[in-house]
Amino acid sequence: MAQDATSPLRAVPGATPAERAALGRAARRRAPRSGHAVFEPPADRPDALDILRTQSEARVPELVPIRYARMTESPFRYYRGAAAVMASDLAGTPDSGIRTQLCGDAHLLNFRLLASPERNLLFDINDFDETLPGPWEWDVKRLAASLVIAGRANGFSDRERADIVRATVRSYRESMIRFAGMRNLDVWYSRTDEDLLRAVAAEKLAPRGRRRLARATAKARTRDSLQAFDKLTEMTEGQLRIAADPPLLVRFADLLPDPEREALQERVRKLLRGYGRSLPSDRRALLADFRPVDMARKVVGVGSVGTRCWIILLLGRDGSDPLFLQAKEADTSALAPYAGPSVYRNQGERVVAGQRMMQAAGDIFLGWERVNGIDGRRRDFYVRQLRDWKGIAEPELMVPRGMGTFGELCGTTLARAHARSGDRIAIAAYLGHGNVFDRALETFAERYADRNERDHRALTEAVAAGRVPAAQEGDG
Repeated sequence: MAQDATSPLRAVPGATPAERAALGRAARRRAPRSGHAVFEPPADRPDALDILRTQSEARVPELVPIRYARMTESPFRYYRGAAAVMASDLAGTPDSGIRTQLCGDAHLLNFRLLASPERNLLFDINDFDETLPGPWEWDVKRLAASLVIAGRANGFSDRERADIVRATVRSYRESMIRFAGMRNLDVWYSRTDEDLLRAVAAEKLAPRGRRRLARATAKARTRDSLQAFDKLTEMTEGQLRIAADPPLLVRFADLLPDPEREALQERVRKLLRGYGRSLPSDRRALLADFRPVDMARKVVGVGSVGTRCWIILLLGRDGSDPLFLQAKEADTSALAPYAGPSVYRNQGERVVAGQRMMQAAGDIFLGWERVNGIDGRRRDFYVRQLRDWKGIAEPELMVPRGMGTFGELCGTTLARAHARSGDRIAIAAYLGHGNVFDRALETFAERYADRNERDHRALTEAVAAGRVPAAQEGDG
């Protein structure tokens, strides 16, 4: 069912904590907590392939086959690319009527290590392409299902997967209860930093898991503009240039003939100038100290493949002072048909506003802009650093205990993100101190993983039959 995107996310002004809690408990009548176990697609469920094809229509045609190829690799890779499919499915599931800012694609790989502006390492949500206000349950369900799908890929037993999901959802529920009792400012300042990660690892992980975390945090610190500079650039005829790796990374110089290339480069330069206006004045001044020297189109992720994504190499003081920015196309959220349209006319601003609302600390260069004349259309973009201490999980290396601990961190992080924008007291009261909701999502996640496997199989069969184009990344 469609949601009213203009309805307030926060508590009714002047409502007491007791009144807000009463609203949360009353919401159980609208959607009993045990009812969240239900996932019964209707007979007229939209075809998943049709949803994916509709998304592909606005994307770069020659890149769409790469997206399909990546999605056929495994049920989990398919799931990463099928946020729009799940949004359609979630719209028919029970919800409490309590809204918050959603990530919109809260699978486990969108929780990772990030840098704060103060150069501290944090664990937080990273991807906000689909962010929009909506039912808080949708994010929790997408996270829970992703853990089951990843657990199946690792050969975990039914009991092991159930334990992982219950631990994750319990962490979300108990964290939300804790946030409900905190002052507003304390919620806003809350974050999961490296010290807390080490403490959790010491308590819950075996020595091997603790060593893996130490390596991951150390590696994350190396993934910055200097590392990207070493990996992605080369000297060509005495000029510093982005090193091509087609079709995944193609310099503008190789992408289009001269007149069209010049026009695109000028539009990107205009994007950089205009996007600076979305930054605070101090960041705008910092950006002005850099000059662009090269540009390329880059293929990123799974679900994002085919969207226009450009990386821009800028230099500051000299040739050893690089900054890589990524300008990524922002289209209408996959949640919009079911949660309602964004209040922001610029989809890049929608992404940035959602990210700033949900993240504990954000990229200092995060901003947005609209560009006319890109492939004959007006297109919205958001801009951020290409790399800034990013560390991503490797679920295929996780044992059940490690995935359960990771899920708990994700649950706590998601609860904090939701508590910043929605009525945390009402959500906490709805969830309560029992495990009814935890067990319901254990069942939902398994049922949705079954559906995801069938959808993945349908895609692979369509590719094999030639009904859906798919090209491996090295194909010509």
